This record gives sequence, C-alpha cells and structure tokens, in this order.
Amino acid sequence: MTSYFNAWHRLSGRQLAALLILAFAVVLANIRQPYPEIAPLQHVPTVLLILAAPILLARWPLSNKAVGALLLFWLLHTLGGRYTYSNVPYDEWAQLLTGHTISGAFGLARNGYDRLVHLTFGLLWVLPFAEAMRRYSRMGWRASLWTAFLFVGAVSALYEIFEWLLTVILAPGMADDYNGQQGDAWDAQKDMATAIVGAAIAARWLGRRASDAQLR
Repeated sequence: MTSYFNAWHRLSGRQLAALLILAFAVVLANIRQPYPEIAPLQHVPTVLLILAAPILLARWPLSNKAVGALLLFWLLHTLGGRYTYSNVPYDEWAQLLTGHTISGAFGLARNGYDRLVHLTFGLLWVLPFAEAMRRYSRMGWRASLWTAFLFVGAVSALYEIFEWLLTVILAPGMADDYNGQQGDAWDAQKDMATAIVGAAIAARWLGRRASDAQLR
C-alpha cells in the first residue's frame, strides 16, 4: 500500500492534474445519470484505469504530451458513456448555441458521436504507443509509428469482440444501446475502419514532424 501511495506522489504535477480531471469528469457524468442500467459498464473501466495509472506511469513513464492525448480520449469516452454514445445530445447543444443542428448541417442520419470517439482513438493513441515503443523497445521513429498503427487496428478489432461478449453476458437486453449499433449490422466494421483512418492520419503527421526535425 505504501508503494502505491508513493506512486501517486511521484506523478508530475500535470499528470496528477490529468487524473484528477478525469476522476471529476466521471463523477459529473454520473450525476442524474440518464441510463443507470448501462452506466457501470461504461465507467467502471475508467475508474479502474485512474486507480492503476500511478503504478503504470511509474513502471512505464510517458511524456506529458502523451498523457494529455490519453486524457482527451478518456474525457470523450466519459462523455459518451454518460449518454451511451448513441444518445449524446450534440444536436440539441448545437441548436442552443447556433440555431442549427450538426446532423442537419452535415446530413447525418444517425448519431455520429461513437464514430468521433473511434476516430480520436486512432488519432490520440498513436503518440503514446509510439513513444513507449521507442523508449522501451528502442525502435526508430518509423518502426514505432508503424507498430502504433497496427496496435490501433488490433485493439479496435479486439474491443469490438470484447464489447459484444460483455453485453451478451452481462446485459443482453441492452446490447444495442451499449454497443451503439443504431440498427447498423456493419457498425463494428465501420468503427474499426474509422479508428484505422485516425491512426493513419496521426502516424503520417507525426512522421512528417519527425522528418522535419531531423532536417533542421
């Protein structure tokens, strides 16, 4: 137990702030929770991550930029978890702010928040994973980015399988709500493709930045 508390003390100020921000977001997401039956499936993994993060960061340190990328992803997930992804009311928020809806502006026939989070999974996880590969596997920039790209594709596929199994076992009556399929039989494949596109964009951008830095 002492080593666990020491791990918290060893966190940098920014990393500690990131964990506290995420914990606060989880608390807010569960105030007057509109979908209490599904909320534990969405938020318990995030709480476990917060509790484990100090040990993980002590064992495998990451830069503040990498931790910031992960924080942004988990904040987006926490917001989606409050509304089961399929029901995030971004159209209502946009209507209040601008008088127009996002779905109307882009011709969306379904709630697209889950696609956004899958895209950001690809965009935001490439940096921390590639950084870990360079630091702990001594890979070069190109090899680490390629490995991070493959990591996103593999984890996306495994997550879709895990998500399906979890709902079948724990909440079969709410599978469509939890999985966010919205009646689309190809939803899982589209989610994976969206994440892979995000990873390709991130890997390309980070690769160009690394090349530019080497030329200077």
